[in-house]
Amino acid sequence: MKVLGIAGGFAALALVAQPASAQTDDHAGHGTHAEGHAAASTIEALGVVRAVDARAGKVTLAHEAIPARKWPPMTMAFKVADPALLKDLAVGTKVRFKLDGQTIVGLTAL
Repeated sequence: MKVLGIAGGFAALALVAQPASAQTDDHAGHGTHAEGHAAASTIEALGVVRAVDARAGKVTLAHEAIPARKWPPMTMAFKVADPALLKDLAVGTKVRFKLDGQTIVGLTAL
């Protein structure tokens, strides 16, 4: 019985200590962690232009599946980081695009 009590005590201690150390690790060097995360979040994909709204700085794309985001093929509007990316872009054009979050940071007509 004493063995079970000691084992239970160690298990409880491990549960209490683990979240505290995880919290410390998440916030230590927060600036560099966020910068590293941003670089890792850039993803490339293929799509077809369905609409361009240069005034709003948005493009609607029918894109293929994006496994890194667990997105199925779909059509959606994206904001562009630089409105110049939309210059001379026509509906029906196949494109390779680069996403940072849900913002297009690179766009090339194919």
